Amino acid sequence: MRRSDKKNKKRITIAWCIFGGLWGCIFLFFILLSAGWLGFMPSFEQLENPQSNQASEVISEDGEVLGFIGIENRSNVTYDEISPNLINALIATEDVRFFEHSGIDARSLVRVLVKTLIGRDRGSGGGSTITQQLAKNLFPREHKSALGTVYSKFKEWVVAVKLEHNYSKQEIMAMYFNTVDFGSNAYGIKTAARTFFGKHPSDLSVTEAATLVGLLKAPTTYSPILHPDNSLVRRNTVLFQMHHYNYLTDEEYDRLLTEPIDVSNYTPQSHNEGLATYLREYIRDYMKDWCRHHKKSDGSHYDVHTDGLKIYTTINSRMQAYAERAVREHLSKEIQPLFFKELKRRGGNPFSDITKEQQDKLLTQAMKQSDRYYQMHRAGASESDIRKVFNEKTSMRVFAWNKKGYVDTTMTPWDSLIYCKKFLNAGLMSVEPGTGYVKAYVGGINYRYFKYDNVRSHRQVGSTFKPFVYTMALQDLGMYPCTEVPNSEVCFQVYNQPDWCPKNSTDQRQNEMVTLKWALAHSVNWVSAYLMKQGSPEQVIEIARRMGVTSPIDAVPSISVGVPEITVYEMAGAMATFANHGEYVEPVIITSIRDSKGRELEHFIPERHEAISDRTAYMMLQLMKGVVESGTGVRLNYKYHLNQYSTAIAGKTGTTQNNSDCWFVGITPKLATAVWTGGEVRSIHFQNMTYGQGASMALPIFGLMMESIYSDPKLNFPRNEFERPNVPLGVELDCSKFQQEIRNESYDYGDAYLW
Repeated sequence: MRRSDKKNKKRITIAWCIFGGLWGCIFLFFILLSAGWLGFMPSFEQLENPQSNQASEVISEDGEVLGFIGIENRSNVTYDEISPNLINALIATEDVRFFEHSGIDARSLVRVLVKTLIGRDRGSGGGSTITQQLAKNLFPREHKSALGTVYSKFKEWVVAVKLEHNYSKQEIMAMYFNTVDFGSNAYGIKTAARTFFGKHPSDLSVTEAATLVGLLKAPTTYSPILHPDNSLVRRNTVLFQMHHYNYLTDEEYDRLLTEPIDVSNYTPQSHNEGLATYLREYIRDYMKDWCRHHKKSDGSHYDVHTDGLKIYTTINSRMQAYAERAVREHLSKEIQPLFFKELKRRGGNPFSDITKEQQDKLLTQAMKQSDRYYQMHRAGASESDIRKVFNEKTSMRVFAWNKKGYVDTTMTPWDSLIYCKKFLNAGLMSVEPGTGYVKAYVGGINYRYFKYDNVRSHRQVGSTFKPFVYTMALQDLGMYPCTEVPNSEVCFQVYNQPDWCPKNSTDQRQNEMVTLKWALAHSVNWVSAYLMKQGSPEQVIEIARRMGVTSPIDAVPSISVGVPEITVYEMAGAMATFANHGEYVEPVIITSIRDSKGRELEHFIPERHEAISDRTAYMMLQLMKGVVESGTGVRLNYKYHLNQYSTAIAGKTGTTQNNSDCWFVGITPKLATAVWTGGEVRSIHFQNMTYGQGASMALPIFGLMMESIYSDPKLNFPRNEFERPNVPLGVELDCSKFQQEIRNESYDYGDAYLW
């Protein structure tokens, strides 16, 4: 063999050795990378159970997601729950050979190598498959340098192949849609579809799907809210890709290009917005405590913010929406404008009955509870420096009863505190008798600006406490609804104090004998005091306790006219007892808690016990029906026409001294509701009782809500009468017939007919 041939053979051998060694190194590199010897590589278990910050869902009884509790508003869906329009749009735009490759698309890599790296054509597109993008989302890149980026890219290849080995194409597609960020605090397709279009992912149209897929390239740049023109261009690019790959016909493509992007249902999914915001905050606090006492199989505690728990509630989303709308409609259109007019006549001061020093004390307390004060105090600012800032004008956003729910303005932070105090607020809770299920829960007018939950706060109840007094009269004293009592002044001796003698709000039928039904219907204080004197405060308190009232109540005669401070939550539960044959059922909000895979972790059953007799409960309902038929609650019929839907509506109004707290409790056979309205503190109120009473402030909210509930064919709300007891009543409830029987001596009622 010639020397030149030997040299060529040697060169070829060396070349093959280098080539083989290079591939061997590459092979070894990927083996070591896959084994995790060159840095983090997800294990088999991690691939089987990829972790993401999945928010917990708060779900209504009718299957609607009320909101999320979590670091990221993310909730998962399955492949079957994703519209084919979304799948087609994503494949056409990101990875047209998704169903053909095994995680890495060789053709795309060659295109990137030739056109992008060699030809320097940056418009040629990327080479990442959907599976590679999923790998990047599940296990984010750790390095920022150029070399680190290359290393991370290789790692994504390995993870992508592993994902393809462990999951089906459908599962990978669903995982991808569950992990991507769409902007507007919407993580995952379920939240994004709800945020931008108010829909479930399965219901998205072609243009809506194209808009959302277009967002993935740059959520801010292509946001239909922030940059609608950019979004339209990007959406049409996605439509072009769908047409190019035959997902759309020529006719469909031409038609869809002209459609505008409709974001009229845009609803940001934040804790401050959406349905049942106050309820969701209550549930969040409850769940944080629940998680501290419950562990996962690995021994770690559940985290409500990241573990994707499913919290099933008793709330009916339609009733909740009607309750919130009723509060909003009545306060914004009726009551608040009237209050603003009164404040204008008073020089703009929202406070009454207190001194300037007391006002400053209340505002200082509000200042110290504000975020601005907290941040400055935490940063080390002195009290004088903070005061100075609070008296300097600045741009800010404050609450307003308008479509946006706020107004941008310039004022001092101190003036903003006064401004907020000018708004009247409300609390409402509705309970289903029999089950104790809370169907609607409205803690206030706007959670973003008014965090205080008025369902859980203690407010003086006024005359809505009188049903407890009348229950004592029926059950303990043996009276009947038609028993006559004197409507005359009653006084109580109070130790070391002047006699306490309550006053009536009117002189109607004073010093006459009146029936209990008439007296409760017209909320007569003298009769309430008279009944208290025949019994005792302790007897009334005992009945209230059996009916679920746990708030402190002093055993004093003045409880007969409603001086106790009780919560809306307690009052709603107590009133439901009358419609549940005298059995108290503890109001319940959560029915069950499940993990992200649907396994039940806990089921909740409310406590229940007999509070009063079935007979007494039914007679009390008849007494309280009189309030609606001819008493202080009569506007439910002549203004809201609820008698057109049902005659089985009982209720009671309540107004405290100086019109500070205004109440209405309404009862139907299937729903008991308590409503409170008033200012943040008792010194904020109407000075005129025309507007500042329960019948004007609180009752209309119940009327508006029930009008909507009765009118909703999907709810098909029952209109039946209250059920009579299984045992004979032994008493006439029609007072005209009752008196006739007494005159005819046709029935022996003993001494109960006249006291």
